Amino acid sequence: MIELLLDAGSFKRWDQPVRYDGADPSYAAALARAGERTGLDEAVTTGQGLLAGRPVAVVVSEFGFLGGSIGVATAERITRAVERATAERLPLLALPVSGGTRMQEGTAAFLCMVRISAAVLAHQEAGLPYLTYLRNPTMGGVFASWGTLGHLVLAEPGARLGFLGPRAHQELRGVELPAEVQLAETLAGRGLIDAVVPPERLAEVVGRALAVLSDPAGPAPEPTPGYTPAPADAWESVGRSRLPGRPGTDAVLAAADPGRVELAAPDRALVRALVRFGGQPAVLVGQRPGAERPFTAADLRAVRRTARIAEQLGLPLVTLVDTTGAELSAQAELDGLAVEIARCLSTLVALRTPVLSVLLGQGSGGGALALLPADLVLAAEHGWLAPLPPEGASAIMHRDGAHAPELARSQGIGAADLRTAGLVDRIVPERPDAAEEPLAFAGRVAEAIGAALGELTDRPAERRHADRQRRNRRLGGA
Repeated sequence: MIELLLDAGSFKRWDQPVRYDGADPSYAAALARAGERTGLDEAVTTGQGLLAGRPVAVVVSEFGFLGGSIGVATAERITRAVERATAERLPLLALPVSGGTRMQEGTAAFLCMVRISAAVLAHQEAGLPYLTYLRNPTMGGVFASWGTLGHLVLAEPGARLGFLGPRAHQELRGVELPAEVQLAETLAGRGLIDAVVPPERLAEVVGRALAVLSDPAGPAPEPTPGYTPAPADAWESVGRSRLPGRPGTDAVLAAADPGRVELAAPDRALVRALVRFGGQPAVLVGQRPGAERPFTAADLRAVRRTARIAEQLGLPLVTLVDTTGAELSAQAELDGLAVEIARCLSTLVALRTPVLSVLLGQGSGGGALALLPADLVLAAEHGWLAPLPPEGASAIMHRDGAHAPELARSQGIGAADLRTAGLVDRIVPERPDAAEEPLAFAGRVAEAIGAALGELTDRPAERRHADRQRRNRRLGGA
């Protein structure tokens, strides 16, 4: 893996020899056989090298050495590598492949997962990227600690990833665990890991991620002149926002940065990405209103995780709001959808890094509101925000949907009304609507985001936080 990942000839090993004085004879013999088979003295190798010319630290497991298991000495080697990467301000890439903690060392080895995790957290709190690439298999304590703590968690295609291996599960529970439950592709589809990446593409994906996470910002685009649209009929805006050809999150990302790293299953309602807008790096979450799956509590948890990543790395968070509403079902209630909306609101309100929100189109209910707390909000000319779609409001107030147009006009849901209410700061024009000029519109949005990010990152943190508090206090008017 080292040769596949790092620039040729750039790797420098950090490891010191490991001694197992006093080990049980059978364990010592197993260690000796593992060393002869692999040519290594432990189940991990650590060091640093160059990835596309960027310095990076690596921790690489070897499954051939006792199943890649983590003993006390292994954990100490990993911990020292993480600490050195932190001290030398290096991004860190971990490539575990492991059956878990080393059974020959019992509880002592198991507890070392805390040691490694604490070092990883200190690395992240120092504002340094920590990325993981889970290989086949990554199980047990490794999967449930430092293996999945990455700012970006990638996995090898077909990798078995999980808490308990199939043999142990069969023995302890008496039933066979379906193989697909612990498949990398299954976990990616449920948003539990970020992406499945073939080994031959890993260097490219990690290189693009580090270009956003580590490289300095470029000059921001010049702010565009303020735009005040002609008075728009709110019900007409609702109709325009629902046109099939209207560009959304995917189009804005495509207009922003060919080197972006997108993290999303094709059928999910949430897109996450590492991206630059006009040279300005950002971490992004965006909604897809036409996705096969509705916007769920799991999506909101992913929004909060992404916000924390942005905060740790000192990067702006960009939210793209475009949703017909969050999931409405008994399962959504049991999953705590409303609780997750509340937690998302509180996370964004308190985030220490800049937050920019863009109301791209439909803004229906709590699923939209959860992504709107920000330092600055842009809105498409025909974007709108309402507690419910106008048809739902009509059903509540009039017991039918026929009054939707008049409610849309009276509830102040359109972009211009939202500017009056203190939510929207700038309006991005549609000529006459985004569906008729998808590429041009997506380009205008991307440019406006880049200019706004430059403005926000130039603003001193204390002033930005004070401005955000005043803004939230005034929202909705009085």
